Amino acid sequence: MNNLNIWEQFMQQAEMRWSEVLEATSVHIQLVFFSMLIAIVLGIGLGILITRVPKLSTVVLGGAGIMQTIPSLALLGFMIPIFGIGVNTAIAALFLYSLLPIIRNTYTGIKDVNKATVEAAKGMGMTSLQVLIKVELPLAIPMIMAGVRTAAVINVGTATLAAFIGAGGLGDFIFLGITRGIDGLILLGAIPAALLAIILEIFFTYLERWTTPEGLK
Repeated sequence: MNNLNIWEQFMQQAEMRWSEVLEATSVHIQLVFFSMLIAIVLGIGLGILITRVPKLSTVVLGGAGIMQTIPSLALLGFMIPIFGIGVNTAIAALFLYSLLPIIRNTYTGIKDVNKATVEAAKGMGMTSLQVLIKVELPLAIPMIMAGVRTAAVINVGTATLAAFIGAGGLGDFIFLGITRGIDGLILLGAIPAALLAIILEIFFTYLERWTTPEGLK
């Protein structure tokens, strides 16, 4: 089938299903948003923890790394007995997939803060918590945001697999297109997902610049 026919299929399906695409995009965004929200909170927390308790770094980073090596569909399958079929399973799996870059970048960002700067802050009478909040985290922000951006973009693509467990999203069109052999229907799910990933990439790039201290830009 030539590209023109595929494009015609896509335009035809888009005209017929535009309201379904909007609804699926909304579901897709929700899956990414909630899984990323949990991953950011827990990932940054774990990243901070292993800078304070270095003995845990191998276990935490290794565990998050193992999650990344498990095939997406297999991980979804492992989650089904715990959360059942549907949205909860998809969010749990996406959350686990998002952890590694956030934990690793938080850990690396804080560890790379100049030791002399940290010692100077302590010498001014700051507590460990104050040093973390006022010195280490602000200086580590660019690295942390880079990890969040990476996780978010990967998350958008992985979320298309949620369709296989009945969680909805743009993957529904991809799955339907594969089963029916309609390439235009596959594009109906793939193109909005790709655009969503690009939008998130741009958003987090600007957010990273905005949150980076002036001296580090």
